[in-house]
This record gives sequence, C-alpha cells and structure tokens, in this order.
Amino acid sequence: MLDPETDPSRRRLLGGLCAGALLLPSTPGRALTKADHAPFVTTPHEAVQRMLALAGTGPEDIVYDLGSGDGRIVIAAARDFGARAVGIEFDYRLNAVARVNAQADGVADRVRFLEQDLFDSDFSEATVVTLFLREAMNLRLKPLLLQQLQPGTPIVSYRYGFGEWPPEHDELFGGERIRLWTTPSS
Repeated sequence: MLDPETDPSRRRLLGGLCAGALLLPSTPGRALTKADHAPFVTTPHEAVQRMLALAGTGPEDIVYDLGSGDGRIVIAAARDFGARAVGIEFDYRLNAVARVNAQADGVADRVRFLEQDLFDSDFSEATVVTLFLREAMNLRLKPLLLQQLQPGTPIVSYRYGFGEWPPEHDELFGGERIRLWTTPSS
C-alpha cells in the first residue's frame, strides 16, 4: 500500500484531500458540513492489525469499516486476515484513493468501497465492524448497529467510545484506546 506516513507524494495527495474535505462538496450537489463529517485521520498500521486481531477476524468474516478513509482497515482485513471487507466512506475522493490502494495491494476482488452516508447505510451482513469516528458519531450510530447487526458481532473502535456503553475490552495501544464491544443477544 502506498502510505502517506512513508511516501511524501502520497502525503501531499492525502493532505490535499484532508484540507479540502470541509471546503468542497463530498458528493456533487451536496454541501458537506462539519456536523456530518468526521475528519480523515489515519489509523496507524499497528493499530489496524490489533483492532482486527482483537475482533478475531478470519477468512469467514465480512468486515465493515465505517468511515473507511483511505481503505487501510478494509485492505488489511482482506490482505492479512483473508476476510472480505466493505468500506463505507462519505467522501468520493477518499474512496478513489482506497480503490487505488486495494488494487495496488492485490485485494480489489475481495473488497468494496461504498460512497454513502453511514446513517443511511445497510451493514447488516457485517460479522465484524471497525470504526474510528468521534464519540458523538458513535453515539448516533449505536442504535443502527444494535438494530442491524447479529448478536455477538464484534465492534472495535480506535480512540473513541460509545458514551456510557462499557466495552468488553479496553486497552491502551500506542498511546490511544482500542475498545471492543459485542452486540448483545437482545
């Protein structure tokens, strides 16, 4: 994967995407506001690996990454864990980068990137959900996750939680929190 952390030209490209994320409409005809957009911030590769391992990701899984950015979690799920994976990302520019990254890593046939609003998305086929969104967005997503996901589905979050919903596992990893929840049976 071409990585903005190690490839200067990639850093400039993604930096331009990030800088423009709040200034340009994400989807033609729809203005993007700060209220409905989580800024694109990369999840470190080591944290991606830990998140997927913590969820017990394997070849039978369908991983959904909500707010998938450059696709690194989706790609790692397919490349390193043998899973199929879907990224849901509002910004068409980040989806374009994710598709290029998936092609470069040889997993384009096992991943999909959907340009959608998370709150209008169907992720009911997910057997693992990952996210790196602000806590306010997590709280808005929680009812959808509980409604759509099968009981026992792992949800792994980097940095932010779900308010008063206590995680089953909470660890400090590289200076940030990684938390795991499992959807309840009722």
